[in-house]
Amino acid sequence: MKLKLPPVLVFVIFSILMYVLSLVLPFGDFEFFGREVLILFLLGMGALVGLISLIQFYIARTSIDPRTPSKASDLVTNGLYRFSRNPMYLALLMVLLAWGLWLGNAFNTLLAAGFVAYLNKFQIIPEEKILSDIYGKAYRHYCTQVRRWF
Repeated sequence: MKLKLPPVLVFVIFSILMYVLSLVLPFGDFEFFGREVLILFLLGMGALVGLISLIQFYIARTSIDPRTPSKASDLVTNGLYRFSRNPMYLALLMVLLAWGLWLGNAFNTLLAAGFVAYLNKFQIIPEEKILSDIYGKAYRHYCTQVRRWF
């Protein structure tokens, strides 16, 4: 797989872009009732989903390095992976959305969508091809049963 940037680095880059956008864009600011609660909910859920996803990979004794899906020793399809094929990326997205809400600029949602688009094109689709080559029919069946994100 010709992955140039690790997903966590992509997350950091988009976080910085969101911060810069909130500083330089003179419009798009927003505030709403319950915003702080939603921020805490997204942060908490992102942390929980990320942690559980990592624990599931640890229990299965398979690689968590998304840059080398060919090193995967087991196809994890239970737990959170019954609902999302990519809960680790979903966790990053939830934290990114919380960050965007905290910054308070509505246009940060466009950057969050860009994060999803980037990961889909440059990480997830190539990763899925490799996993399909490794696990064959079992992985393709899994893909028909479980959504990519949520």
